[in-house]
Amino acid sequence: MEKKRLDDHEPGSIPSPRAVDRFGFVKQDANTSSDGLVKSRSANEYERVREERRVRKWRKMIGVGGSDWKHYVRKKPHVVKRRIRKGIPDCLRGLVWQLISGSRDLLLMNPGVYEQLVIYETSASELDIIRDISRTFPSHVFFQQRHGPGQRSLYNVLKAYSVFDRDVGYVQGMGFLAGLLLLYMSEEDAFWLLVALLKGAVHAPMEGLYLAGLPLVQQYLFQLEHLVREHLPKLGEHFANEMINPSMYASQWFITVFSYSFPFHLALRIWDVFLNEGVVIVFKVGLALLKYCHDDLIKLPFEKLIHALRNFPEDAMDPDTLLPLAYSFKVSKRLEELRQQYEKQHGKSVQLQPRESRQLVEN
Repeated sequence: MEKKRLDDHEPGSIPSPRAVDRFGFVKQDANTSSDGLVKSRSANEYERVREERRVRKWRKMIGVGGSDWKHYVRKKPHVVKRRIRKGIPDCLRGLVWQLISGSRDLLLMNPGVYEQLVIYETSASELDIIRDISRTFPSHVFFQQRHGPGQRSLYNVLKAYSVFDRDVGYVQGMGFLAGLLLLYMSEEDAFWLLVALLKGAVHAPMEGLYLAGLPLVQQYLFQLEHLVREHLPKLGEHFANEMINPSMYASQWFITVFSYSFPFHLALRIWDVFLNEGVVIVFKVGLALLKYCHDDLIKLPFEKLIHALRNFPEDAMDPDTLLPLAYSFKVSKRLEELRQQYEKQHGKSVQLQPRESRQLVEN
């Protein structure tokens, strides 16, 4: 089976007759760069030199094929965390994601399993997967061709997972996770990283995001609502007065980890941290977005508020502005308290429901 690897070059290097940005997305305006700014030649040269220096540091930290990674993490965990928060070099992102997620170990322990799932097993979700394939990153050149290599790879990964974990199967939204991973690694690597996330190789399992009734989504929304009230009390009060709850705007934040409707360069930076630190970064980024837009949001009535919460301004999407603000929120301890509170109210067990009851809280 042919494996398409993209982690050895920039995703945007895929040939296309249309102008694409550096990540491979078709540009809306060919005269602008992906961040909307035309940079001078000297600025571009400075960034190139700086990026080369960063890559050298990262290669030294990783070692050949990741051979030095675990030793470096044990020796200098704070350095690793700081460098990941600054952003993983794009040319190394696929490898580093596999190392920090624990998926590389899963792959090595399960040789041949992925091929077995793809070639010899059948899935009850195949028609649903086929229906949704074209909706996943439709503006990216890798996924645009009907039945092309991108869509085939995406189908294979999602089909394999639906067979691997029949309780979860396939749920709309999973395609954006798999699609994002496929831009940086092979099918098999993407599959095992999906397994690592949902089954909890390093952090808490996330399969509850996609189980019947979306139990983990409901827990996360409960926690987020309380955090908004505590950290942004005026906005929390305004939301209550306007009868706004997190299910109206934040479900996709958790279900797709910001990969659905957020600028790709921001989503990548969030994913760097997410894979290393866990879902806490989703809460922090959500709070940072609300705080950044706080003064505007508290003036808006219900309908305009809903629109604003689903369409944040471009200046709020700058990772170098938004992420430091996100890191300023200290919520880990409170999240654990709220998780325990939620479990007392709703019970710990996840009751499986008929597959038909599973749908996204927010389309």
